[in-house]
Amino acid sequence: MKVTLFATCIVDMFQSDVGIATVEVLERLGCEIAFPTGQVCCGQPAFNSGYVEDAKKAMKKMIATFEDAEVIVTPSGSCATMFKEYQQVFKDDPVWRPRAERLAEKTYELTQFIVDVLKVEDVGAKLDGIATYHPSCHMTRLLGVKDAPMKLLSHVEGLEMQPLPNAQNCCGFGGTFAVKMGNISEQMVDEKVNSVSETKASYLIGADGGCLMNIGGRMQRRGKPVKVMHIAEVLNSR
Repeated sequence: MKVTLFATCIVDMFQSDVGIATVEVLERLGCEIAFPTGQVCCGQPAFNSGYVEDAKKAMKKMIATFEDAEVIVTPSGSCATMFKEYQQVFKDDPVWRPRAERLAEKTYELTQFIVDVLKVEDVGAKLDGIATYHPSCHMTRLLGVKDAPMKLLSHVEGLEMQPLPNAQNCCGFGGTFAVKMGNISEQMVDEKVNSVSETKASYLIGADGGCLMNIGGRMQRRGKPVKVMHIAEVLNSR
């Protein structure tokens, strides 16, 4: 299957190892990877801040860039959700609505694609240690992907998964929320860090780079010896 990678801004600018891991995992599973260089931001920061018309410029660029893709896969539940949201944004536009609908139909978050499309639950990964998993808000509540990450992690050789207390709580990132409402965001991420500490885990795993950057940064400032890993990196561990 030919897969077109939607890397996301955070992966492109801050977490290139996640992009590499995503490609390597999918290639081992028999996928041919394409990477359109015309991809830009999906428009989520502007859209979530209320600048819908400005966000549409980026959205149209992304629709056009991925128009010919057979399947689109992204290592971010949040950004996959944004691609799905395009349908609603362009619901009254007879030209862009059908194009947005086609984009949404072929877009998948990484673990969703591996489990639900490729029908694989064991990718042959190995990682020794105790880990806990943070389920991001957009991925679980809006995209509806809850079980796929845990199915994949349960087959990682040597990995002992511990449930995260209050896992459903937001980490406080929320894109621009962490900037606009810094004091509240800090309290929310402190709660998340405390929950991670309760598990005694050596690894914190997640499927959204923004959440991991937020939680990981706070843990580092508090001196917590927990390694933060995107699930793509875990699945690529050998």
